[in-house]
Amino acid sequence: MQIDQVSTADGGLNLKKYFLSKNLKKDLPASLVVFLVALPLCLGIALASGAPLFAGLLTGIVGGIVVGTLSGSQLSVAGPAAGLTVIVLNSINKTGGYENFILAVVIAGVLQMLLGLIKAGTIANYFPSPVIEGMLAAIGIILIMKQLPHAVGYDADYEGDEGFDEPADGNNTFSAIMSAMRKINYGAVIIALVSLAIMIYWPKIKKVALVPAPLLVVIAGVILGLAFSGTGFALQQKQLVSIPLVNSSSEFFGLFKSPNFAAITHKEVWVTAFTIAIVASLETLLSLEAVDKIDPIKRISPTNRELLAQGAGNLVSGLLGGLPMTAVIVRSSANVNAGARTKVSAITHGLMLLLSLLFIPSLINMIPLSCLAAILLLTGYKLARISLFKHMWHKGLDQFIPFVVTIVAVVFTDLLIGVGIGMLVGIFYILRTNMRNPYFYQITTKGDKKTITLKLAEEVSFLNKAAIQVTLTNLPKGSDVIIDGSNSRFIDTDVLEIIQNYRHNAYTKGIVVQLIDIKDKYEVPPLKELVFKF
Repeated sequence: MQIDQVSTADGGLNLKKYFLSKNLKKDLPASLVVFLVALPLCLGIALASGAPLFAGLLTGIVGGIVVGTLSGSQLSVAGPAAGLTVIVLNSINKTGGYENFILAVVIAGVLQMLLGLIKAGTIANYFPSPVIEGMLAAIGIILIMKQLPHAVGYDADYEGDEGFDEPADGNNTFSAIMSAMRKINYGAVIIALVSLAIMIYWPKIKKVALVPAPLLVVIAGVILGLAFSGTGFALQQKQLVSIPLVNSSSEFFGLFKSPNFAAITHKEVWVTAFTIAIVASLETLLSLEAVDKIDPIKRISPTNRELLAQGAGNLVSGLLGGLPMTAVIVRSSANVNAGARTKVSAITHGLMLLLSLLFIPSLINMIPLSCLAAILLLTGYKLARISLFKHMWHKGLDQFIPFVVTIVAVVFTDLLIGVGIGMLVGIFYILRTNMRNPYFYQITTKGDKKTITLKLAEEVSFLNKAAIQVTLTNLPKGSDVIIDGSNSRFIDTDVLEIIQNYRHNAYTKGIVVQLIDIKDKYEVPPLKELVFKF
């Protein structure tokens, strides 16, 4: 798959080349999809966080325009995140009010920028691939399960929730689906089915496919919603998008809030700031890694620059009265699946959020949530497709088991806890593989005499200690043993001690030990060298 090269050397955008390229016709329709997906998510997350609805939209706007501009990622989309809702809800009270809380958001932004400057983003290089693949598949499954209630017209939980438990109505993901099925609105179902049909079949009609399918979905949804009015299929207000109505410029500017800088000495403000900075940075790095996995052009996003961009976004969001933000995998996945090619899509979606709030809020409020659910249902299907499970199975159990564990853990807990559990299982398999490969083993026979050669690996760490100990202990009596360290750049001190002790005691078994290029001590390789090698 080809892409017109429009990026500058530092990951920015060459506007002249961009407008002469073929990317614009892909980025603009994709930005519409992201806008439609982000709109209810921003509102839902603000509602669940106990913050003003405007704060959720403001965060989406800043995430699109500010972070989109500064980020080195071409496809990642930032905005308010479901993973931060509990932190925000609890912290507004703990810090002493919303103005104190947004001061914590400002400080968190500064801390994230510092993390970027000290190159903390390199931690993303240590996320095992099957865990990231599992996280993507889990998000797909969550999208399908969470959007089904919206597709049938009933969901008491807020739009954008990714957790298994749903405190708002005492349900969990499964029981919420069952509750929704008992309260079906057939008008919403019809709109969802028509929207799915358009999303699937419209792009296949070449002569008319220039009109973006999501735009047609929204138009069809609004028309059907109006047609059902006054019938048994009529939609209720809670089954439509609902953004705040702004009637004048003074009313618009009155929605902004300023941080209370007098609270900068409060302990809870700093605790909240550090919590947001760490959680938001981890979720951002995970999302960035996941987006790079599904990028059809396989570009690698600069992680440290992303932390700087997210920090700047949170700084601006906090100063204006918005919520904390992260790179969000749901919006980013929708962006990729909609065919985006550059960061223009993310920036434009932020502009669309702003313009919709200022100029067409009444029109936006006519969009049924069920037609937007159809867009997310299709995104979820693409993330959790059956072929992905088959692909991971064929890669072996050491890849498949961490993949499946991550999926189950994310679905039944939340993103960060689930990924943490998946990481533990993934690291177990990495260590298991490491412990099995500390040397090359060869046996040669001359008459009745066996010569056993153990050629040590390039890096022999403490993790290899047990495997080498067991091997040496079980070597046959009366044999000649050669331990060759000529390829080794580093051998751990504990392993050296085992080798030396074995050489001194081997004579009791009639074993003659010869050491080749085994030093008494090895210097630890520089950190940069180890990171590059990893």
